[in-house]
Amino acid sequence: MFRLIVSGFLLQPFLLCVALAEAPSATNAKTEREMKPYKQVITGTRVTFEMVPIPSGIFTMGSPASEEDRKEDEGPQVKVRAEPFWMGKYEVTWDEFDIWSFNLDIQRRKLTNTKATDNDTVADAITRPTKPYTDMTFGSGHDRYPAICMTQLAAKTYCKWLSAKTGHYYRLPTEAEWEYACRAGSTTAYFFGDDAEKLGEYAWFYDNAGEDREANYHRVGKKKPNPWGLHDIIGNVSEWTLDQHIPDHYAKFAKQDVINVFDLLAVPTKLFPRTARGGSWDDDPEGLRSAARYQSSLEWKIQDPQLPQSIWYHTDALHVGFRIVRPLRVPSAKERKRLKLDAKKVKNLRD
Repeated sequence: MFRLIVSGFLLQPFLLCVALAEAPSATNAKTEREMKPYKQVITGTRVTFEMVPIPSGIFTMGSPASEEDRKEDEGPQVKVRAEPFWMGKYEVTWDEFDIWSFNLDIQRRKLTNTKATDNDTVADAITRPTKPYTDMTFGSGHDRYPAICMTQLAAKTYCKWLSAKTGHYYRLPTEAEWEYACRAGSTTAYFFGDDAEKLGEYAWFYDNAGEDREANYHRVGKKKPNPWGLHDIIGNVSEWTLDQHIPDHYAKFAKQDVINVFDLLAVPTKLFPRTARGGSWDDDPEGLRSAARYQSSLEWKIQDPQLPQSIWYHTDALHVGFRIVRPLRVPSAKERKRLKLDAKKVKNLRD
């Protein structure tokens, strides 16, 4: 019997069938050939998000020694095999994120006297974060702006909630999946070539993001997408991946011909540093190269006045957000646990 485990709960076969039946047909692809872009409504709200298909393939990860502004942690280059998946057309916005973080779906059901669906019941049982001590947008924009300042745990827990809410399995991308999707078949410094002069057509970064706000991010989708239809994949906000940041990680695989994407995953063993990708509104052009890597640090929590400091927010990471993926092949519960693809169940809401 087919079963799907979401967020530590068993999603019964009939429940998954209900979710799939209500969703657009494009979400029901069983083969790579059937994968199409789709728009999903978050149940019980009017908020939607869009996903685009990313084909399977083999690519060269990292930057060559000859690439200008290259850093040591970007090599040596390795060949990686990626499985097909969908990826968020845009970075996750506050419109989406707040439904989970502020219980807006639950509140709306109470106000409208609407009965919870089976999916709602599963999703409601997933931990929600404590309320932030300040406005995490920092007055820099909310509707259709990317959500920022969340920890990797918060991003992963949002994915667990969204999986339960929709009946489809969503998670953060691995670092290799992120670079594969960003490159979109390219081998140059940027997916559009090596000439940084064109960067303003595709990304918000230090030179064009402005200086009038504390966080100079912009509404998603205002710049050209990459060849696979991903907007703001570079710039705007950096994006969480699943990986631990290990400077010499690629060197361990240098002698292998092709590495499967999950074999390359640096499964986290400690809280810092974790890896973010894509650069942001606060970075110079070289930080938006396809191979550029970023690492989280305790400095992202310096201004958090709470004792102990929150496990949900990086108050000083105004440049960090995330984007979701949905793999065509849903990994087994055992595989997800081994690779730490999902957030652990949170027992204590504070460190």
